Amino acid sequence: MTEPTDILRVPGQRPLLLDLFSCAGGAAMGYLRAGFRVHGCDIADRPNYPFTYHRGDALEYLAHLIASGEIRRYAFVHASPPCQAKCSLTIGTNRSKGWGGTHEDLVAPTRELLDETGLPYVIEQPNGRAEIRKDLWLCGEMYGLAVIRHRNFELGGWTAPQPVHVRHRGRVRGYRHGEYHEGPYVAPYGNGGGKPSIPELQAAMGITWTDVREELTEAIPPAYTEHIGAAFLATAALGVAA
Repeated sequence: MTEPTDILRVPGQRPLLLDLFSCAGGAAMGYLRAGFRVHGCDIADRPNYPFTYHRGDALEYLAHLIASGEIRRYAFVHASPPCQAKCSLTIGTNRSKGWGGTHEDLVAPTRELLDETGLPYVIEQPNGRAEIRKDLWLCGEMYGLAVIRHRNFELGGWTAPQPVHVRHRGRVRGYRHGEYHEGPYVAPYGNGGGKPSIPELQAAMGITWTDVREELTEAIPPAYTEHIGAAFLATAALGVAA
């Protein structure tokens, strides 16, 4: 059986990454830029996903890959399970509507299956989630983006240094508690209330291959996963990956 570290060392071949809950490929594009080939999986139809893609339930698909042994084709797994359950934004914004905390939480079953693969992995979630270790915490300002979009990343089977959190340059543009504010950042979620146009979202996030607002607002900037992918490949090259 081929071990993940052997897959990483095939001359002239990029290692293959599995992108679960892939949406339109914000994370996937960053991993491509870092040096991976990417296969995605999402339960929704994602015609804008720019790489090889399987439509289906991500956890069922991962379980199939494990049972069949096909998971051994992959060197690394990224997972972005739905974040609405107990997300601080969902709870804080929608508490009066009774929405916060009512969504299914897929983090624990995702981690359980990822541990079963024996592969190094990343689980991505927004701020406000206690269910993952915050091994990395990334912000758009670290990469000069026009979004803040704080995200936490749990690293399974490997480690990476935490970048310095750069001071924000101002506020997020738009309405907050009925008052409009200008600022250097746009809000990559929702619609109305001073939210950015689709071209503004595309430019701010660094995502140009989809013009679907829902896909843009659910994505993470490719700059984040380009950083993570490069950090993992550097770690693996040193022979210290799990």
